[in-house]
Amino acid sequence: MGVKGLQSFVERCCPEACVTVNLREMARQHVTKNQQSGPTLVVDGMSCLCHWYSCMNWVCGGQWMEYMEVLKQWVETFTSAGIKLVFFFDGVVEEQKRPEWVKRRLRVNKDIIKIFNHIKQHGEQPGQQLSCLPSALATFTPFALRSLGQDVFCSVREADYEIASYAHCHGSMGILGQDTDFIIYDSAPYLSVAKLRINGLTTVMYDRQRLCRNIGLSVTQLPLLACLLGNDVVSEELMQHIRSSAVAAYRLSSKNTSKSGEVVLAVAQFVSSLSASPEETGLVPHSLNVASSQRELLKKGICSYLLPGHKDYELVDISVPPSAFEKYVSPEILKACREKHVAAEGFMVYSVVCAGVTECSNSLEDEEDEDLLPQAFVYKPCRQRVYGLLLLLGKDGSSVDAPAIREWFVFPGNPLKEADTVHPVPINIPCGQPSLDLLWFSSGPEVSALRLAAFLTVFDCLHYSDLHGEIGDSLLAALCLVTYIVLQVEALSEEDVDAYLSQAVCLRLKSPLELRQIQLPVLSSRAVQLGSLYVRGLSHLLGANNASGCALPSAALMPWQGFDGRLFHSKYLLAHGGAEKSELLDGDNTLFITFVQLKEKLLETCRQRGRVLQSRPR
Repeated sequence: MGVKGLQSFVERCCPEACVTVNLREMARQHVTKNQQSGPTLVVDGMSCLCHWYSCMNWVCGGQWMEYMEVLKQWVETFTSAGIKLVFFFDGVVEEQKRPEWVKRRLRVNKDIIKIFNHIKQHGEQPGQQLSCLPSALATFTPFALRSLGQDVFCSVREADYEIASYAHCHGSMGILGQDTDFIIYDSAPYLSVAKLRINGLTTVMYDRQRLCRNIGLSVTQLPLLACLLGNDVVSEELMQHIRSSAVAAYRLSSKNTSKSGEVVLAVAQFVSSLSASPEETGLVPHSLNVASSQRELLKKGICSYLLPGHKDYELVDISVPPSAFEKYVSPEILKACREKHVAAEGFMVYSVVCAGVTECSNSLEDEEDEDLLPQAFVYKPCRQRVYGLLLLLGKDGSSVDAPAIREWFVFPGNPLKEADTVHPVPINIPCGQPSLDLLWFSSGPEVSALRLAAFLTVFDCLHYSDLHGEIGDSLLAALCLVTYIVLQVEALSEEDVDAYLSQAVCLRLKSPLELRQIQLPVLSSRAVQLGSLYVRGLSHLLGANNASGCALPSAALMPWQGFDGRLFHSKYLLAHGGAEKSELLDGDNTLFITFVQLKEKLLETCRQRGRVLQSRPR
């Protein structure tokens, strides 16, 4: 969220603080001043997602191969200018920020209702005013950047703080993002990703020194200003009485009759008027008359901006919370969970083992479609087995208190007033009950077989183990996922299965250009939801793979290896339109043979489980 009202104030009322800069020139100047280190730009990955995903189609589940091309070109532009990039992504949602997270999620839910109404009325993707990022974009982008050789980190506390702290401690040339908290931190220059012109590498730098001169404050007073205006720690509502009083006093004393920016100017004048005695040691001046509870919250808010080296840094709580379930796993597992998480390669395991909380943001789901379950429900049994794999493997379930995971999953009709409590389900691996330490840290063919068995068991697909090595890993993952969805979603038809499988088989021979050129005569709201459901399933495959000790290479589970929204949508329209299988498989006999092999395996599973897969063309 950043600081309430500060971005618009800086841009409208303080133009001298908005400095257009050339990043190539900044890099040259940085090298001249800092012979020891090259120019490094610390990038707020979450702020960049909506700028990176520039693909024309966003509603069908994601144009992942095309997205990879965009990321590659973006990174290469900076690399060719001699600028090193370091990316940070949100790794946790701190509990103090949960209310704001919930508020945003419910707001997006309203937009998703409008998106589906538009699709059902017009058969097309709505305009940019209703755009929504593809599901799981934030999950997979760190993996994409790592595959491009970039340094990527996931935060273990508020990402903004870790970004500012890293930039401060490493002497970085700037922070690229879109969050006014970066003006408040006394760190590297804050550079706007929204104003970035990638071809010329120019953008706008928000100069905190010039801002301070404009509003009559020192840099050290900015944290209190931010808290009184409202930020992620101190809610805007809580400090309303102070702002109202400050505005009233400002109007009496100021000759400026314009109301533009007066709240920021008034609060800045108020902060400037607060006198602190020389012997005062608290972060909040005693002359600020607030209740003790509000004073403590203001202190907490100010501390959230203090970086290493600040005179009051010892007041900052930098301790890592103890693991929620340390009695269920070894110290080595805890250490590995944290290391994998920070390195952006441990999706799901850290949040479960160390925090006992998982969350999932909005998905494109139609609240009016009663046939298709929300993905939160579809994948719940899978998650319970992942939790069991992490916390109960090799243990006698009756001898320990079963831990409970708190889930914050967004789906239509969920008011998000509290987390859902979900218990792990023990998984039974027929070839043995290994410990998690064995799966994660040991090697050899027997251990590899155990990892694969654990991974497949999570999706109730152990009988597919004979396909490992016979078909590609990404196809094996696709077969597991489609089989799981078929068994969980009764409304899934044979046409839906044909669309899923033909898409997975055909994608391997498609170029990004061919995928961009796919024409969709009409959009189906149901296919939109099925595309989103599949991509969310890929993230569950990734979580299960991490929990099992990486039975498959992570690269095989990435959407740019196994899914394209436009391609899936075209296959869905063909399958439900009664197209011949040869047309569905692009007239390629080799692809047709692979498709038949996968479908036969799936139908055999359905027969064994008593699942009748019916043809229901729409």
